[in-house]
Parts: sequence; C-alpha cells; structure tokens
Amino acid sequence: MASFRLHRPQTLGEAVRLLEEHGAQAKLLAGGSDLVVNMRMRIETPAHVIDLSRLDELRAIEFDPERGLRIGALVRLNELAEDDLIRLRFPVIASAASQVAGPNIRNMGTVGGNLCLDTRCVYYNQSYFWRKANGFCLKKDGAICHVAPGGKRCWAAYSGDLAPALLALDAAIDIAGPRGERSVKLAQFFVNDGIKKYELASDEIVCGVRVAPEFADWRGVYLKYRVRSSVDYPLAGVAVAARVREDGLCDDVRVAITAVNPSPRLVDGVRELVIGQTLSAETLEQVAELVRRTAKPLRTTVAASTSYRRHIVGVLAKRGLIETLKAQR
Repeated sequence: MASFRLHRPQTLGEAVRLLEEHGAQAKLLAGGSDLVVNMRMRIETPAHVIDLSRLDELRAIEFDPERGLRIGALVRLNELAEDDLIRLRFPVIASAASQVAGPNIRNMGTVGGNLCLDTRCVYYNQSYFWRKANGFCLKKDGAICHVAPGGKRCWAAYSGDLAPALLALDAAIDIAGPRGERSVKLAQFFVNDGIKKYELASDEIVCGVRVAPEFADWRGVYLKYRVRSSVDYPLAGVAVAARVREDGLCDDVRVAITAVNPSPRLVDGVRELVIGQTLSAETLEQVAELVRRTAKPLRTTVAASTSYRRHIVGVLAKRGLIETLKAQR
C-alpha cells in the first residue's frame, strides 16, 4: 500500500474543508471494505485518506410521516438490514442490505460506501503486476477498454446492492460540499460510465439518502445472482417495489437493476404492463423482456457469460414480481 496521510475530522464541516483542500488527492474512508482493498492492489493511491468514522451526525435512521425516511451515510449495512422500521415499512431496502457480501462486510460497510462503490471489471480489479502485464486499461493507467476495444468508454459494471432498492423507491441523495448542501434524485446521481460513475465533485461528500413518505409500506424484494452466495458481488440484481391495493391489484410498481450496466438503472415501461392487472405468464415475460433490453452486460467478469447474465436478470425480475405481488396469485 502506498504511503498516505490519515485525517480524522470530528464534524462534517471539517471533513468538507479537508476534502476541499486536498481534492482529487484525497479519498473518503467509511467502512473501508472497498477502498482498502483497492489501495492494497494500488488501484487507488491517495495521498490523503479522510476517515469519516467520527461523524456521528451521519449515523441516524429517521422517519417522519410528513417528511419521509432519511438514512445517514454512515449507517452500517447490518444496522439497516435489522432495523425494525426498515424491515416493516421499507422491506425492499432491508432485503437488499441483508444480502450485501457476508456478515463481516455488512458489519463494516456503510450506506454511503455501498452507494458509491467503484465499478468492477476483470481487467481492472487486479494487482498492479496483473494489470501491467495486460497493458493496463482505459479505467486505470491505460488507453483502451479491453471489454470494448473499439470504443473510448469504460464498461466496468456497477455492482452495489442498495442502489436498485433505493431507485425503486425514487430516493434522493443528500450531498455536502464547500458550495453548500444539495439534494439530487438517485436516478440522476449515477452516470452510465465506468470511470465517472456519479455526479459528485471531488470536494463533495454523500451525507445520506431520503425516501418520500408516500413510498412507506410499499411491498418489495431484492434478488441477486452471484457465484458464492455469501461473499461475491452480484453478477445480476433486481429490485422490485410496488404499492398494492387491498384487493391485491397493483397501484404502482417500479423495477431497477444492478451489476449489468456501468450504473444501476430503472426499467421503463413496467408500470404500463402491471398496474391494475392480474399477473399472467405473458405479462411476466413482457416485463422480463423489458429488463433484458435495459441490461447491457459485457465481458467484465469470467464468472458468467454475458448472455446468461442478461437471461438471469429477466428471470430475477419475474421472480421478484411474483414474490412482491403474490397476493394476486
């Protein structure tokens, strides 16, 4: 690991000032389950590391019937998965948080860290020696994308689990920086580019995420495919959230996917197929086709073929709809 200077701010304001001072030379440390690994492989070599662990102001889970849900960026994933309010009133969030990596990682990882995961690719997430032997890549130190050599764009896949669940609830993200605080919809925060990843300046900090009160009590589930069920990042993931009437029919529904694009994506057109309808095999297959069209997996992993990942993300969407709307069946 390259040498760096460690900073431990006591307040959010102090953290912002440090980040403004050091900018692109600094990295934020929350749980460290992503950053520390990348630093050990010299994928990341920051001169300054800003440890956010003392910012207790970012650790709360709060719900107000009029203002909605707010989850601090430093809430641990296991805390989120086990919180009674989240499990009862926002089940898709609890479902996603409970499936991140394994219990040891969930005890370390944070909401902000999971949302801001680096994108992943078999040509990128390797040791310095391995990357050098391949001539590096467009994302780090090289000039071409080995996944799509003819293009000038990085296709490394975003593999966070929380993002699709929060996208399915139309969440917004709170950001603080030297120019003040701002809030942006999560759908606009993510950028479908493996290098840029999000609309976040080098001197800004993700402080938390908000969900509007009208999404409380929506049914929901997150399903994922990975090689080892207690360790690996997803190779495909689907979040389904729906508001269901007393008669069992769906009033509204949203589906989001992860790990099959450089950013998590909402799937357009699902509402028109599902709202007010009884699920049928034909409807489920139509939804699966929409999901498969939205998914653009490329050869960023050797663990599964691109065709299988596109197939399985459609399967997961069908399973998620059946589980979420099972009162119809």
